[in-house]
Amino acid sequence: MENFEIKDDITLPVNNNAPEEEKITSESILSTIKASCRKIRSNTKVFSLIKTLSVIFASVFALVLLFYFLLYIAPALKELPGVHVTEITNNVELKGDPSYRKQITQLNRDIQRLSRKYGSFTSGQSYIVINTTDNRFFLYRNKKLVREGFCSSGSYTLLQTEGDRKWIFKTPKGKYWIQGKLTNPVWRKPDWAFVEEGLPIPSKDHNSRYEYGVLGDYALSIGDGYLIHGTIYKRFLGMPVTHGCVRLADDDLEVIFNTLNIGSKVYIF
Repeated sequence: MENFEIKDDITLPVNNNAPEEEKITSESILSTIKASCRKIRSNTKVFSLIKTLSVIFASVFALVLLFYFLLYIAPALKELPGVHVTEITNNVELKGDPSYRKQITQLNRDIQRLSRKYGSFTSGQSYIVINTTDNRFFLYRNKKLVREGFCSSGSYTLLQTEGDRKWIFKTPKGKYWIQGKLTNPVWRKPDWAFVEEGLPIPSKDHNSRYEYGVLGDYALSIGDGYLIHGTIYKRFLGMPVTHGCVRLADDDLEVIFNTLNIGSKVYIF
């Protein structure tokens, strides 16, 4: 019988290239994916199909979200406190309610009354509305707006002499009428014009009181010395800078002068 001797010096082969092979395998997979993507992009038909499918999927997903919102979230929002939904109803029973009919009847009467009042204020004749807050005018003919633009109204400043005389330069508000129409008007300077310039006040008919060319080509009188006229200070239109009169640009003034007649209404607010 043969005797076998077992030796412990058996050495197993060590594969030192294993990590390197694993690394190469990962890079090859990545390269394969990149190559596939390039192939897909180069193939316009496949790329367009994938793009279309992506858009369809996004649209379907959005529709699902919208359906979910309408089905579940929207009804829940209505139940939140403080949310009030006004519904317009055509309920026959409501129309038969005496209190409801009484309210509707009163509303109809109010509408008719206001319509008559508006008609009395704004007849078929031409009229002008002057807004002294925004310094704008609105010219109407047959109740239709035919022109609008900037104007200048009173500055609301106070001028006072050393004595007891004082003036507040404001444009009067209310309902007025055109009382006179002038072409090439001449400004007769009042006392405050001399006080403002620090000059002595001349007699009533002194030549220094008359100044030509400062009121434009036209002027319309609304009474008490107040005029709608032109100006040489056009850069101030749209601003409250006057001594009470209403200033207009030349082209606007010409249209208004030719549109309004003696007796035409002027509304200033």
